[in-house]
Amino acid sequence: MSTRILIADDDPQIVRALRITLTAKGYEILTAADGSHAISAAIDHHPDLFLLDLGMPELDGIDVIHGIRGWSDAPILVISGRSGATDKVEALDAGADDYVTKPFSVEELLARIRALTRRLPRGDAEPIVAFGDVTVDLAAHGVVRTTDNVPTRIRLTPTEWQVLEA
Repeated sequence: MSTRILIADDDPQIVRALRITLTAKGYEILTAADGSHAISAAIDHHPDLFLLDLGMPELDGIDVIHGIRGWSDAPILVISGRSGATDKVEALDAGADDYVTKPFSVEELLARIRALTRRLPRGDAEPIVAFGDVTVDLAAHGVVRTTDNVPTRIRLTPTEWQVLEA
């Protein structure tokens, strides 16, 4: 499974260039042109990594970082034209993992993405939760109840799965 990256930037040329470059490198790309759409896309698609501009309409990048950090530990790489130390410190303190200023080298950006994705959990860390005699495998959408050493599969509706995954 490829790494899913959400690019949130209001500059269509940067979004297009990043989408082409990162898709060619095997990443799955999602895009958002403003902060509120970035939050919506993050909730709907659970990206593995965020590339985030600070100066976006609707919600600025700092607000988006706070919104994402409320429920996700996915790495956030800020890509911004703001080069001042105060902006960098504010973004990093808000929860960003790295910061690159525009204009940037594509090779450096790719190296930073590789560094951040090395820390992502791999397929062997599947989300499995046990509650007494019930085991829920969120990745496989499986629920099993074991009674007297006999496992019984429990079928859940799509709505029930949405509630479990929320």
